[in-house]
Amino acid sequence: MSFARIWHKWYPQGVPAQVDIQRVTMPAALLRTADRYPERTAFIYMGKRISYGELTRLVNRFARALTALGVGKGDKVGMLLPNIPQIVIADLAVYMIGAVTVMNNPLYTERELAHQLNDSETTTLVTLDLLLLRVLKIKHETRVRTIITCHINDYLPFPKKQLFIYVKKEMYRKDEPRDGVFPFMHLIGRYPDSPVENQAQWDETAGLLYTGGTTGVSKGVELTHSNVSALVQQFSAWFPDLAKGQAQRLLGIYPIFHSAGYLVSQNLIVWNGWTSILVPRPDPTVITEMLKKFKPDFLPGVPTIYVGLLHHEPFRKMDLSFIKGYFGGAAPLPEDTLNQLKSLHGAIIHDVYGSTETGALATCTPWQGHLKLGTVGIPLPNTDLKLVDPATGERISEPNRDGEICVRGPQIMKGYYNKKEETDAVLVDGWIHMGDIGRMDEDGYLTIVDRKKDMIIAGGYNVYPKEVDEILMAHPKVMEACTIGIPDEYRGETVKAYVVPMPGATPDEGDILNHCRGLLAAYKVPRQILFIDQLPKTAVGKIKRKAVRDLYLAGMEKQKEPLLVQTPL
Repeated sequence: MSFARIWHKWYPQGVPAQVDIQRVTMPAALLRTADRYPERTAFIYMGKRISYGELTRLVNRFARALTALGVGKGDKVGMLLPNIPQIVIADLAVYMIGAVTVMNNPLYTERELAHQLNDSETTTLVTLDLLLLRVLKIKHETRVRTIITCHINDYLPFPKKQLFIYVKKEMYRKDEPRDGVFPFMHLIGRYPDSPVENQAQWDETAGLLYTGGTTGVSKGVELTHSNVSALVQQFSAWFPDLAKGQAQRLLGIYPIFHSAGYLVSQNLIVWNGWTSILVPRPDPTVITEMLKKFKPDFLPGVPTIYVGLLHHEPFRKMDLSFIKGYFGGAAPLPEDTLNQLKSLHGAIIHDVYGSTETGALATCTPWQGHLKLGTVGIPLPNTDLKLVDPATGERISEPNRDGEICVRGPQIMKGYYNKKEETDAVLVDGWIHMGDIGRMDEDGYLTIVDRKKDMIIAGGYNVYPKEVDEILMAHPKVMEACTIGIPDEYRGETVKAYVVPMPGATPDEGDILNHCRGLLAAYKVPRQILFIDQLPKTAVGKIKRKAVRDLYLAGMEKQKEPLLVQTPL
């Protein structure tokens, strides 16, 4: 794809409009990096350092273990893990044997997890031992036949590992022998670390990362090895002064099960020979301590991370002059947050925009370049972007006019797994229709105006209103429900539900919320409930979500919020 666009003039010196994409898969990149820098630290976990040489040997061992368990080319291997070394080792080993990684959020309920495992046709699952009982409850509903369990303390350094079972008793779970369940460390200790043939093929599927849409049904975004590798190379080119073999350190806050972490916390690191400091739980106190101890070059985070840090006094008082770059994403950063970070630490937030369907990224603020507050920067190399009229589909050529965002580039997904109709609806002639409304100025800088979809982004996580509506209406005292996203200083957006009770019923707020907590991940549970006599509907009886949003806005203007229920995080 050869083209010249207005935004290219704002590229930092040394960033090409087009990167000559190397046909190098991530397992091959790992082997190349380990050959160049065998002693360099790849990942740090609670003080434990794993070099690139050691990482390669661990990947070889686990690849052999998977093969011995019968995992072959194209098989789906699920991951249900936080940011611990095992998820990196397992991901790369799955790539190596030509199988497919399926990423799952550890916060999922049994219902949500069962759906995703079935939809992806997962047969092997690598999970945290603390989640094993949850998995066993639903195993019979899925195709999962093999479960591999990991301990939080498997890779802790001495003496933390020895003290863990006494200090964190609630997080230590001793494995009991069970059919089809294998401890990660036992498996990895059985097999030699000699080289394994790299079976990853450029155009074959590398991973399934789940997202959703206006229907609320989660869909597996199929990313090929070429998608993953190309985006890593596109984003690496954004930092021409850093991509010359220098060992940069990045705080691995983005969860690897999420597209942003899949790219940044893992694969970007391996490609460039950088170091990722894994953060299993992004608590402000933990992050602040890691900043003090490891002094990373990059601090990425969703808005809730930055808001939490700004409310943490030790962070506010820190000298952070060692940080070269701050990155935001997943949700818009509040202007107040941006201003506080800048006044305290001189921080310039490099905002990014993308979706799981784009592998994570499509645009970014120019690195050490021209900044326009309120925008999400300009398209990455090899990436084209256009706006189209939402009603007619015609391309919008004039600046500062709203339209649906469409993106084209080598990072665009292969499609939704086993969902051709849904794929064809959003992927047209190589352009992915993002479902977001944007505005591009005369310089090519993009501003996100609104979402065409109903999706709510709460704390960086996607919440699909229809799913929450259905769970609410499954309660015996709820007749109708409509969920919307409303502004929240901490989470960016939070979930509010408008509920119509059954005739004659007097629903108990606590009971309804407990009902939701049993069936939804915590971030999807409504934080506010408003009981209402009726919901606005179309002539055919369909609830008008936009009209419900208008009700909220009207209520805010009048400062009336009757029967409001605030629930804790």
